[in-house]
Amino acid sequence: MDEMEKLLSILHDVDEDVDFRNINTLVDDGHIDSFDITMIIAALDMAYDIHIEVGDIEPENFNSAKAILETVKRYQKLR
Repeated sequence: MDEMEKLLSILHDVDEDVDFRNINTLVDDGHIDSFDITMIIAALDMAYDIHIEVGDIEPENFNSAKAILETVKRYQKLR
């Protein structure tokens, strides 16, 4: 399983009704809200052994699966 597929599986577990694969305006268009982002962060923290800082909880970091994966990779480099 490649990195994007792993991430999409995690995101699907958080909310199976959201098309994380194809939507690039998840936050901007209200597909996910602050509760969803909290759940996503918790899932990412567990799956990737990272801790996303409050300062990085910005819409641009969660608007698409690609942006989320870039955020994960940035934190993995910090470990």
